[in-house]
Amino acid sequence: MIMKIKSIYKVPDGKLLKINADIDETNDTIKDININGDFFAYPEESITELEKILQQKNFKRKDIIKIITTFIESKKVQFIGIDAESLTEAIMRCE
Repeated sequence: MIMKIKSIYKVPDGKLLKINADIDETNDTIKDININGDFFAYPEESITELEKILQQKNFKRKDIIKIITTFIESKKVQFIGIDAESLTEAIMRCE
């Protein structure tokens, strides 16, 4: 069964993050995810890439933070107003 969840999270001293996700409850994986907000990412297409990478991954904090951190480091992504921890927090707050 697919559960549609969303989150709005204000990063302390940072920006607003909006997450919409579809979670497969049978195996606790992310089926689809959309990351928006008033932050900046360079290169711009990195958010779309990250959304694709997160699909089919476990909806568990330790897995998500590792994926995001590895992605940022390997692609040399620069975020303004958010970081890997705040992005993970926003995703995990989805209800």
